Amino acid sequence: TLGAQSTEPEDDDEDAIKPLPDRLIMELTAERTLALRDKLANEPATAFLTVLHKLVRDAFFRHSSQGVAMEVSVRNTVFSAQSADLRDTPYARSIEARHKAWEARLAGDVANLWDVLTGLTDTERAELFAHCASFGVNALYERADRYGNGAISAHGVQQRLAEADHLARVLGLDMAQAGWRPTVGNYLGRVTKARILEAVREGEGERAAQLIDHLKKGDMAKEAERLLADSGWLPEPLRLADIDAQAAASDSHNEGEPLPEFLAGDEEDELADAQEEQQLDAAE
Repeated sequence: TLGAQSTEPEDDDEDAIKPLPDRLIMELTAERTLALRDKLANEPATAFLTVLHKLVRDAFFRHSSQGVAMEVSVRNTVFSAQSADLRDTPYARSIEARHKAWEARLAGDVANLWDVLTGLTDTERAELFAHCASFGVNALYERADRYGNGAISAHGVQQRLAEADHLARVLGLDMAQAGWRPTVGNYLGRVTKARILEAVREGEGERAAQLIDHLKKGDMAKEAERLLADSGWLPEPLRLADIDAQAAASDSHNEGEPLPEFLAGDEEDELADAQEEQQLDAAE
């Protein structure tokens, strides 16, 4: 459900860059999935190409059905982990408005659907096709069972994310341009101080990071949100992956292959800075 709360540990070595928590990666990739859906729904030609790609895979390469970023049955993927403000993002609002507009035009008995569809112009049918196809996009990260007992393997997760990158490139999706901004709620308050400083350093430079490196975590996250508001900075799960690394992941058939560093974390490893905060309080 929207606004679900995660339980994240509360202390950490401030100098360590820990892997991102699984839940945070799931929430970030839920945002990317919605942004991809919105972008695809506005480009009928690419929607056709994307669905054709999946149909050809199913028809000619049946062994490769796992790890895809397009589910052509148009089964709307449920986001088991979502940020509290996901519903209010520009891409979520765009999808909802477009769906309601089509819903109003298609209202009535499903038995009349053929008549409704044949009554549309070619352009309208293409737009409706793109909208419906977009619901098949699944760019979600999910934690794979290390023993291979889950619905998808670690290799399958890598393939899915790599295909999502291909789709994002074709669509020209930039999550910053789509409206994503780092906030205390969706990222900065969810990671260690080292991660916060890393974000500011990447987005605004070393000097900006030095201005906040003495702050307690809560204040640091708030200041980082202000500093990064117009920077265009994105966390790793929302960036386009390196093409060479992506090709290597797609070509590999090793089911035991490790995930990229930012995907390899466990929430037990992602600790906040409570110990340091206690030390600072004691020193004041």
